Amino acid sequence: MQKESMPFGGAMGMKVAFSNAISVDLSQVRRLIWISGQIAFNEHGELIGKGNVKTQTEQCIKNVETALKKMGGSLDDVIQVTVFVKEVSALRAIHEVRLRYFKEPYPTSTLVEVKGFVNPDALIEINAIAAV
Repeated sequence: MQKESMPFGGAMGMKVAFSNAISVDLSQVRRLIWISGQIAFNEHGELIGKGNVKTQTEQCIKNVETALKKMGGSLDDVIQVTVFVKEVSALRAIHEVRLRYFKEPYPTSTLVEVKGFVNPDALIEINAIAAV
C-alpha cells in the first residue's frame, strides 16, 4: 500500500512518531480496520505497568497489534491513532515507546488528556485506524 505523508517537523523539540497528514491510495486498500481504545490489559485481563506509562504504552500498542493481526493487518497499516492520557507531561516517554513500534511514514495522531479510565490505574489508552 502506498502512503504519502506530511511529516510533523520539530515544533515539539523532540522526535515524534506521527505525521501531520497522511494519504493512502484507496485503490490499493482491501479493508479498513477500526480498533477500539486499548488499555494496558494483558491476555489475562490484568492491567500491567501500574504507575509506569512506558510499560502501559507498550502493552497498549501490543494490544493494537494483536487485534490487527487477527484482522489480517499489522502496525505498518496504521494510518491514525488517538491517544488518551492522564498526564500530557508523559508525552516524551510515550513517544520513546511509539518510535520503537511505528515506522515512517508515521500515522497521524491526536493526543487528549483525560481525567481517568475504566480502570483507575490506567495511565493511557490508544485506539487506531488501519488501511490494509
